[in-house]
Amino acid sequence: MGGNSSSEVKMHVVGANSHKSRPGWRESGLIEELRLDDAANNPQRCWELWDLLLYDKVVSEPNITLLLESVLYGARTESGRITDVMVRCDKSEHLYRIKAKLFIDATGDSRLGLEAGAQFSTGRNARTEYAESLAPETPDQETLGSSILFTSREFRKPMPFTPPKWARKITKAQLNFRPVNHWEYGYWWIEWGGQISTIRDNERIRFELLSIVMGVWDYIKNSGEVPGSSNFAMDWVGMMPGKRGSRRLTGDYMLRQQDLITSTVEDGVAIGGWPMDDHPPGGFDRPDLAPNTVLRPPEVYNIPLRSLYSRNVTNLMMAGRNISATHVAFTSTRVMATCATIGQAVGTAAAESLRLGVTPRQLASDKKFCDQLQQTLLRNDQSIRGIVNRDPMDLARRSKVRASSEWDNAKAVNVIDGHLRDYPVDKSQPQIHHWAARMGEKPEWIELAWDTPQDIAYIQITFNTGFQRELTLTADDSITSTIVRAAQPETVRDYEVSSRTQGREEWTNIASVQGNHQRVNRHLVKVKNSTAIRIEVGTTNGDAFARIFEIRCYA
Repeated sequence: MGGNSSSEVKMHVVGANSHKSRPGWRESGLIEELRLDDAANNPQRCWELWDLLLYDKVVSEPNITLLLESVLYGARTESGRITDVMVRCDKSEHLYRIKAKLFIDATGDSRLGLEAGAQFSTGRNARTEYAESLAPETPDQETLGSSILFTSREFRKPMPFTPPKWARKITKAQLNFRPVNHWEYGYWWIEWGGQISTIRDNERIRFELLSIVMGVWDYIKNSGEVPGSSNFAMDWVGMMPGKRGSRRLTGDYMLRQQDLITSTVEDGVAIGGWPMDDHPPGGFDRPDLAPNTVLRPPEVYNIPLRSLYSRNVTNLMMAGRNISATHVAFTSTRVMATCATIGQAVGTAAAESLRLGVTPRQLASDKKFCDQLQQTLLRNDQSIRGIVNRDPMDLARRSKVRASSEWDNAKAVNVIDGHLRDYPVDKSQPQIHHWAARMGEKPEWIELAWDTPQDIAYIQITFNTGFQRELTLTADDSITSTIVRAAQPETVRDYEVSSRTQGREEWTNIASVQGNHQRVNRHLVKVKNSTAIRIEVGTTNGDAFARIFEIRCYA
């Protein structure tokens, strides 16, 4: 589990948070939960503990059956629908036949779609096909290549390196656009294979990448052109290529360059924000070209539901780098944090489709259903640009809000304004959508009150987790220096939730939390005839202000 972020590849998770002109768009939802747990429980930056975190999350869910080291090898269809898929685990010598009403292809290479006869595309679209200025003039079957990373560390003595005989001999001219000015973490630009099939030629790509890695490290250690590397030694090298591009399944809508620039889709269910980041298919074999060309969208953009289900297989959805997108759009949507938000969107959409008894296409085409899906996603902390909380079942939206104190524009009423985050207008002036109060000797509190008593069974609180910073697991020390590898200081650590019932002045404690580091906390309670709910903040994880983005209450 973990895809390219697993310990087998060690690529750090990036996405909309890398929008340099609009800092603060770090993804929320499930990927934020994972990042926060990793930062708090894995300060030593151990990749195997990231693997273990993902394993723990999956096996701890009672509704998930995990089949590790198992691969899909076939599918059966009837009348344009998948009836069951075949999976094998050679280590345990098990064959599985999995039946379901809906299937999601998150294989990256679209293997399920291939076996089911789903329409797909490969390579690069022609410029005229979707009027994309970044596309090549003529179509081809080339794509982005794969990469192999390595890590190294410094020792107290000189560490020699002798390359294997099959290592490439790297010259200074080959590194013209590829600087080797730090070496604790490998280079994404050690990339190769986009000019051939990244699926069928994977073994050849692995060999070529390893030969390039060995050659680059030989250059660093032995060329005499890289001072300061004498005491460094490689301590890990990947044996699994981190793949970027291959097949893309075709949906009812093809996401394209213009959508990333304007973001006008109405059925948005996830956000992206990584640049349109294209690489020469020849990768390292094109030293005459820069390893990538970048065009940043002006803002984060929405990804439509219509791009997340198959055009011709009615019960097939897709999540990850295999969504319905042109090559140009794919160069942005392919990164892992964006793929994670797509995964949450598709999983939620699948559940909604089954609950309503409709196909994914019917879900996307019915505005009422689509609006309901967007509200469900927001309730589970998914960010969708331009969509705010309008949930009629949320009792908090009818309440009157007051607090012990307020700081500047971070008013108490912001917790029911429908927004789950502040919005970066520029680096110094965000749009504030949270409540804040300066911590002092006494706890700070915020209160929701109703004129009519309410029965409350569920309370959800969304805290601040420092979206303005990057948060990922990386072996790159320069990136880590900007990351808090602990509970985020803005997050409320200790708090209590109390209720006041009709006819009484005293408060009754209904929930207490110590040591919190998560953004979203959910409390199942049994409160009858409540006239007010109060959240009292005892301490934060280091920040001088208590901060809360949203409070929801449900009967």
